[in-house]
Amino acid sequence: MKVIMAVVQDKDSNRLSNALMEHNFRSTKLASTGGFLKSGNTTFIIGTEDIRVEKALQVIKENCQSRDQMVAPVSPMGGNADSYVPYPVEVAVGGATVFVLPVDQFHQF
Repeated sequence: MKVIMAVVQDKDSNRLSNALMEHNFRSTKLASTGGFLKSGNTTFIIGTEDIRVEKALQVIKENCQSRDQMVAPVSPMGGNADSYVPYPVEVAVGGATVFVLPVDQFHQF
């Protein structure tokens, strides 16, 4: 048995949740924040049998695509402003960061 932890952008959260349900994967959603843009993310915790891990990864990949987005950079606070760029820049956002971990025991009460 494995546990899959997938950190996805909030925009992909509902689509991924629906796709996981369609493929009979049970998951727990947690609100999370972080990364370069300090934006909202959703962390999915998915428990599954070893033979279904590849299918789960495929579902995640199909529903969490990377895309480009214009972002206004945060101004430096008390730091060196020489390299500060005051206009929006295009960065890649979205996609998924996925961890697959072994499970020693599983209990459902």
